[in-house]
Amino acid sequence: MTTATGALAGSLAVVALTAGTAGAHVTVTPDTTSAGAYAVLTFSVGHGCEGSPTTKLAIQMPESIPVVTPTINPNWTVEKVDEQLAEPVTDAHGNEITERTAQVVYTAKTPLADGFRDTVALSVQLPDAAGDTLAFPVVQTCEQGRTGWTETAAEGQDPEELASPAPVLTITEATGDGGHGGSSSDADTDADTDATDESGAADDADATSDDDGGNGLAIGGLVAGLGGLALGGLALARSGKKA
Repeated sequence: MTTATGALAGSLAVVALTAGTAGAHVTVTPDTTSAGAYAVLTFSVGHGCEGSPTTKLAIQMPESIPVVTPTINPNWTVEKVDEQLAEPVTDAHGNEITERTAQVVYTAKTPLADGFRDTVALSVQLPDAAGDTLAFPVVQTCEQGRTGWTETAAEGQDPEELASPAPVLTITEATGDGGHGGSSSDADTDADTDATDESGAADDADATSDDDGGNGLAIGGLVAGLGGLALGGLALARSGKKA
């Protein structure tokens, strides 16, 4: 990690250097928007700066997300730029945090040619603030020029009117699963299913045992009946000889 100095301020200043019109935007796609959940945010870039290959993506993080875990992409190197917090905060696990990741910078090992798409991803915990919209300004640097995807819509403004909109997401109501995988209701359902399976297996075993017992009794009765007939026949034969 490195400490933020003039790098962060320099990147923010690029807002005024936004290149002209571009055919597509840098976008963010979260795997969940549930309040308080752990989410993977996937940022996509599909064009250069007016035809020039992309060499770097600098993603600004909102202050409400102090901890960021970047995903390794073999086509890029990645660096986290940290800054000291004015006041320490406590994370969901009770750990005290004294600094936050203000920016994540991906640098292309080989410039990404215009017209080709790639993605980078960040793992974060979303703030517990349903209804809030988070912006992630991105500065795209190219071999020639750079574009600041940093504009956010003012209240009542149509985002489609922005020339270089920042990637944004809106937090939704919490689902209760914390974003760590299957929900507790799914787990309960699985547990109930397992219990039912085990109960069913036990019932099958009991039924099999009862069937075996019934078959045994039937066979025993048949053997006893045959034995009785044999003895009866022997007695009848003896009585005939005496007569």
